[in-house]
Amino acid sequence: MSVLVGKKAPSFKTDAVINGNQIVQDFSLDQYLGKKYVLFYFYPADFTFVCPTEILAFQEKIDEFEKRNVAVVGCSVDSAFSHWKWLQSELKEGGIKGVKYPIVADLSKTISENYDVLAGYYDYDDDNQSIFIGTPQAYRGLFLIDKKGIVRHQLVNDMPLGRSVDEALRTIDALQYFEENGEVCPANWKKGERAIKPTQEGISDYLSN
Repeated sequence: MSVLVGKKAPSFKTDAVINGNQIVQDFSLDQYLGKKYVLFYFYPADFTFVCPTEILAFQEKIDEFEKRNVAVVGCSVDSAFSHWKWLQSELKEGGIKGVKYPIVADLSKTISENYDVLAGYYDYDDDNQSIFIGTPQAYRGLFLIDKKGIVRHQLVNDMPLGRSVDEALRTIDALQYFEENGEVCPANWKKGERAIKPTQEGISDYLSN
């Protein structure tokens, strides 16, 4: 598994569904460079079970992300047409209607490969035919990308394990606090709590109080 933290986020252009109902071409995270942070996350597939709980949970907290100047973008290996259909389906039918942030299509699986969250790999069989070893879907990868396009945080869960939206917000708060104040954030730090001056005196003071 590649560690992308500290590196430029892999760039791409692909189809996506925006505003819950509009398919666009050549969608790219580059549009946010210099303007917004990006929370870019992968989920395994449309019309599944854990995935809609996460997708809807991010939508429920979308105002909190917007307050922090963060664009939320989802991605799976499904087509834009599959995303669109799922976005038109009612919640009681297992759909995700009401989600407005962009959902990216990775039908070629190249985005998942570049972010190293694809749950398998391509190989050749005895007849020299291309085959996929593993599951041709993405793990639950999450990447926090700063306004310079650098990955500052990544988290990868196996497919059965849903993520915490509150933890994603906490991590964003920690990054932005560090950028604004130059102080580092200790274990379990939350917005409004004490941070640490990055000196020996700073950590000594923090641990003794």
